[in-house]
Amino acid sequence: MKRLNVELVELIHSEVLYDSEMPGRAIDKSLEGALARVETRLAYGFIDDVYALAACYAAVISQGRCFNDASKRTAFVAMDTVLHINGVEILWNTEDVGNQIIALAQSHHDEGLFAEWLRRLHTSSRQ
Repeated sequence: MKRLNVELVELIHSEVLYDSEMPGRAIDKSLEGALARVETRLAYGFIDDVYALAACYAAVISQGRCFNDASKRTAFVAMDTVLHINGVEILWNTEDVGNQIIALAQSHHDEGLFAEWLRRLHTSSRQ
């Protein structure tokens, strides 16, 4: 599975940031550390498909709050990018995906439930 790196996530963040928002990383957070969680989960076999990989990226970026602003938007675009570069296209309902990302960021969903939601969306969009 194709993955993201720090530079790409920072580029995604710069693209989703509004002019009125504060650019850059949060001082006390580590993007490298957050993304290392993805690699660790892969190494230990906790990620078995692209949906779990995308969910993991969405979780670590949204929950890690590594940026001053736009962490949830960055998490969404990173998740969508992972799906896209691995051959999965989903037509998003903006309100639904926004609510799901917020719930994930606030730990109301775990990665497994989020990955299952992505699988269902992809299956329903192909029918």
